[in-house]
Amino acid sequence: MKIFAHRGASGAFPENTIAAFKEASYLPVYGVEFDVHMTADDELVVIHDEKINRTSTGKGYVKDKTLTELKSYDFGSWFSPDFTGETIPTLQEVLEVFCGTDHILNIELKSDIFPYEGMVEKVITNVTDMQMESRVVLSSFDHGAIQLAKKLAPSIETGALFMEVLVNPVDYIRNIPADALHVLFPAAIRPSMRELFESGIPVRTFTVNDENYARMLQQAGVEAIFTDYPEKMHALLKDHH
Repeated sequence: MKIFAHRGASGAFPENTIAAFKEASYLPVYGVEFDVHMTADDELVVIHDEKINRTSTGKGYVKDKTLTELKSYDFGSWFSPDFTGETIPTLQEVLEVFCGTDHILNIELKSDIFPYEGMVEKVITNVTDMQMESRVVLSSFDHGAIQLAKKLAPSIETGALFMEVLVNPVDYIRNIPADALHVLFPAAIRPSMRELFESGIPVRTFTVNDENYARMLQQAGVEAIFTDYPEKMHALLKDHH
């Protein structure tokens, strides 16, 4: 079973920061997952929440601030004083960390709350400029964004994100179309998921930090897990490329 470092090595480093990504880049895991939002001046930044309140010294929505404003806040000290001075990374900066590795990069398009006009196109341009198309998976809860990504860049792999149990998942995934299903982990072991396993559509689950759950998912046929503790899970599961 493959392992993705969720928001970088986020169990031991502040999530979605260069520190977390540098650590993940040294790990012998399959991939790294992170989230992209768009700023007021249409720059792509890597952060999970729509607001910066939880993970920075600032307050407010990403979409209402320019990149310069966002870069003025500290994104490390909330986690630990050791990481004071970490700033919000741009998508470009994160891609550069992994330029010399062979990790697969799962970029989650966070356009399910705010539409972020033009974000899909910008992400694809960034990825193609870096010649990383074959190493990227674009995922989103916004299935319209996935549909658009597939239309604009058919060679880039896509994953449709779900929180809940799906009825007829194969039909739905093929209808978008998406290449894989990314689902909250309890839903991955429901009977309706068997048709996905049998059809060969990859099922990847988030966020798995418990060893027993990881083993259960491995036995069920799940292709990959997203975890905050990639190093620990790698040791446990002996991750295979």
